[in-house]
Amino acid sequence: MEPFTRYTAIAAPLDLANVDTDQIMPARFMRRPRDERYATYGFHDQRFTPDGAKRPDFILNQPPFDAAGILVAGRNFGVGSSREAAVYALAAMGFRCVVASSFGDIFFSNALKNGLLPVKLPESAVSALRQAISASPGVTISVDLQTQILTAPDGSTHEFFVPGFARDCLLRGLDEIGLTLTLEPEITAFEARRNGG
Repeated sequence: MEPFTRYTAIAAPLDLANVDTDQIMPARFMRRPRDERYATYGFHDQRFTPDGAKRPDFILNQPPFDAAGILVAGRNFGVGSSREAAVYALAAMGFRCVVASSFGDIFFSNALKNGLLPVKLPESAVSALRQAISASPGVTISVDLQTQILTAPDGSTHEFFVPGFARDCLLRGLDEIGLTLTLEPEITAFEARRNGG
């Protein structure tokens, strides 16, 4: 997993509330391998017509938002089923951060465990961010996980909070297995002592 310290990217506004994980990653794609096609599964039914053509009216198909790395969404983002593949799809689309006023609990946890930073801000701040992004397509947002500060396009700053354990793992670029593997020397020494070696 790539460490997340400070990230600056084009932001895309998704002015929809209650976006569920089936909208983010339709269930029919769940058994597909995580290969180069995975990015096309994210928001598939909003992005593409039944015959596979891109829908020009969907915000994430419009330049420069189609190159965004930060998604500024509506409240209750990622609600619904617990599918981790919703996070995989967003990451495959190029997103490293999602900003919203609230998230589905399981989505929030899955995001943190897979290198996608969910940033919770007050609804008024998130709404103002979406308005600023819509008014000036191509503007960037910066997210600093060290200081837990988001810098808006106008230079204003917003504090956010990420639980300590998850924050440490993200900063180090470690998932829970990777973190366990950093303790391998201690584990080996313990096993040797326990076995009388």
